[in-house]
Amino acid sequence: MKALAAFSTCVTVALLASVIVMPGIAGGWFFGKQLTAKDYDSLREAMVNDQIVARGIHNKGVLQAMRQIPRHLFVPEDRRASAYEDRPLPIGYDQTISQPYIVAYMTELLQPEGSGTVLEVGTGSGYQAAVLSRLYRKVYTIEIIAGLAESAKVRLRDLGFSNVEVRTGDGYAGWPDKAPFDAIMVTAAAGHIPQPLVSQLKAKGRMVIPVGSPSMIQHIILVEKDEKGNTTTKSLLPVRFVPLTGGRQ
Repeated sequence: MKALAAFSTCVTVALLASVIVMPGIAGGWFFGKQLTAKDYDSLREAMVNDQIVARGIHNKGVLQAMRQIPRHLFVPEDRRASAYEDRPLPIGYDQTISQPYIVAYMTELLQPEGSGTVLEVGTGSGYQAAVLSRLYRKVYTIEIIAGLAESAKVRLRDLGFSNVEVRTGDGYAGWPDKAPFDAIMVTAAAGHIPQPLVSQLKAKGRMVIPVGSPSMIQHIILVEKDEKGNTTTKSLLPVRFVPLTGGRQ
């Protein structure tokens, strides 16, 4: 079986026993209203409390980042009123920004400590990179779709995320020139765990990656490397991602 050679932004829907509906948007409170900065602040706070904290995310840095970062500025303008809903949203090129809970869940798994470097494979609109930027000294992020990579680069720069470096390219091979990384996050499903990414992970580092066939349920896999370079894997939350794009099969 040949290796999948590229990653793009994922569509993720956590298979949870219950779905928490976001008050305000789903209930139609803001239907037909031009949202203000204060409205977005309220929606963002409700997103964190009702979708993320309520589901067991407790890392203070992750929660603070998601409370501060304006998620609505990472989606198309005509989708901004839905930016804080409990679901992924389209961002163009048949790609999406992931469900808020999935962003928080995968970020918490990395156990960020406010320092070090992290590699993200699958930049998308740049939202996940923005969250990571509040938790790491430097974020390197790769996106295979040139249009998404360029728009994310401009957006992150304009919003002041100066510690994020965006590159257009095939993420399967990682970013050797910047390796090794304290953490790696892959935001698209792979048929297996790519060895180049494992090799670029530092001792005592962590990688989070969804693994499985695109036609079936995948699982988020936590990869941990010990001080001797040995790795262990743990299968966690079931998710569903769109198929990977481009590259070798």
